[in-house]
Amino acid sequence: MPTPQLIAFDADDTLWPNQPHFDYAEAQLFTLLTHYADADTLGKRFYEVWRSNMHLFGYGAKSFMLTMIETVIELTNGTVTGTEIQQILDHGKRLLNFPIELLPHVEEVLEELRHRGVPLMLLTKGDLFDQESKLARSGLGDYFDHVEIVSEKNEATYRRILTRYGVQPQDFAMVGNSLKSDVLPVAKLGGVAIHVPYHATWIHEQVPADQLAGIPFHHAESLKEALAYLI
Repeated sequence: MPTPQLIAFDADDTLWPNQPHFDYAEAQLFTLLTHYADADTLGKRFYEVWRSNMHLFGYGAKSFMLTMIETVIELTNGTVTGTEIQQILDHGKRLLNFPIELLPHVEEVLEELRHRGVPLMLLTKGDLFDQESKLARSGLGDYFDHVEIVSEKNEATYRRILTRYGVQPQDFAMVGNSLKSDVLPVAKLGGVAIHVPYHATWIHEQVPADQLAGIPFHHAESLKEALAYLI
């Protein structure tokens, strides 16, 4: 396979851990609020509220805070205390500033691709300020020729980006941990999609097995293994 003209990498849970921080914050808050409702009830309603407000809040820590506050106000009929809301805000703020620890082989792989002169893009979705901050804290900014932070990663988004950079789908490769956001839309457009799974996957990014039937994509257990499909 020829080397793609443009290689894009997802950020969260592809280059650095992200979901575990949210899982921990969620578990801490569910424990704090257990006198109002059990964890299953809180978790189910939290996700329902987030889904209903996704077009307003989007993704990320700010969305997490607002959704958690709305959920608890609803489940307590407004009796949640100011102190408890402050604790929700404190957990959310920590999600906006946690230390970035790179996943295995990240710099090794990016260095190899840069050495070969392959244009690299960071292509991630979420809150602009939050994602820019994580990239700055990661120290990886100099590896990327382009950075695209989008509100959603679907076929329309990828099509717009490829048009903007003058790249045909077959000359584009996307590397990421999300089947929903990084693999399916790229594969359907005819691009090279490489799935590098991560042990923690947000429920919103999970894809039923039947939706993967007949979809051509590569599977790699690590970023280092993904190199074989890129060069």
